[in-house]
Amino acid sequence: MKRNRLSSRKRMSSDATELGRLATGLAESGGRLEEDFWDRQLVELIDRILQDGAEDDLNAALDRLFDSHAAAHDCLADAIEARAESCVLTHQGQDYDVLLFNAPLLAWSRFSIPAGTIAAKALQTLKVQLGAHVFSAAAQISLVDYLYSPDQLPRSFVDTWQLMRDLGGAALCGKAPQLDISAMPETNQFLSDTRYLIGAVVVPRGMPLFRWNESDGVTRESALKEWVKQGGPSLEPLLAGCAFQPLLADAYHAACRLADMASRPYSLRASVAFLQTTLGKPAESLRAVIGGFHDKRLEEYRIGFGPRNGDAIYHGIVWPLLGSEDEATDVVGEVEGILRESGIKEVVVHNQQFPFEFCDDCGAPLYPNVEGETVHAEMPDLGNAPSQTLH
Repeated sequence: MKRNRLSSRKRMSSDATELGRLATGLAESGGRLEEDFWDRQLVELIDRILQDGAEDDLNAALDRLFDSHAAAHDCLADAIEARAESCVLTHQGQDYDVLLFNAPLLAWSRFSIPAGTIAAKALQTLKVQLGAHVFSAAAQISLVDYLYSPDQLPRSFVDTWQLMRDLGGAALCGKAPQLDISAMPETNQFLSDTRYLIGAVVVPRGMPLFRWNESDGVTRESALKEWVKQGGPSLEPLLAGCAFQPLLADAYHAACRLADMASRPYSLRASVAFLQTTLGKPAESLRAVIGGFHDKRLEEYRIGFGPRNGDAIYHGIVWPLLGSEDEATDVVGEVEGILRESGIKEVVVHNQQFPFEFCDDCGAPLYPNVEGETVHAEMPDLGNAPSQTLH
């Protein structure tokens, strides 16, 4: 996933420097032949660096280009992601295209959102549904028997590359992947969060990967509709006590970005639904307060929810800026539109720049109230009702 990077001023290795040179050449090329010239060299170098496990070289080159050449940074990031999530493997004398895929699930619950091992029977059912509605007729699928939380995804390009090759090899051999899940990090619990089904799909070299790559008229939209309709019941046992929304499986990094984008409006709607359920009051009894929070620039919007007839803040969520979004993007209009669609009648938008601060004691984000102050989000005393944090 592309992320904003902090500048690194450490001495760069020769490989990191060469990555920058090749990416710059690719970004500035004027035609397809020249693009191919630079791309071949860039791909060969990235493949060697991934095989050597030299993650620092990849990040150093990205950091330097982020400061100096935005177009080259994007070219390099795209190339690294592509090589980390896909490759060509040879099996029994035939070449196969391998792609690491990700099928995100948006979920919310007043209780804990599950993450963890998937039972063998449920895993097999999910493979059948993915094969029938998402992937092509030529595809072989390997699916990890684990429902990942965001905290448990691969943390580096090298880790992603290794997972892709392990799962691709398992798919080619028709075996269950053997992954060590004992060292998985703890899952942070939020009211609204994302879960991920991760696997690899392999097809003979040059054959279609997805249903919408085939020539029978299936589109991404129709594939998603069938995956939700047919795959949804197979997902219910994995997400007991949760409302959830499956997203379309896609290449690993693209699916992660799709989930990041989709989780923002989903969390807003989940927040309103949760407050109505927990407080026993309609949405129109609530007020939402929106403020922009700045570090060196606008980093995110925070939305505080409280009673319409008071200044308390019961809950808050963070709407981070993603991709090319900035002050000129009408994020506030999008947020306000979703809130009003969810039944919130009163929406207060502060134009002041709030400092990018968190609670010194617990590290929680502070949210704007109607007076333009930043405060903790605190639910009223509801007896035995569980306390939850919105993600």
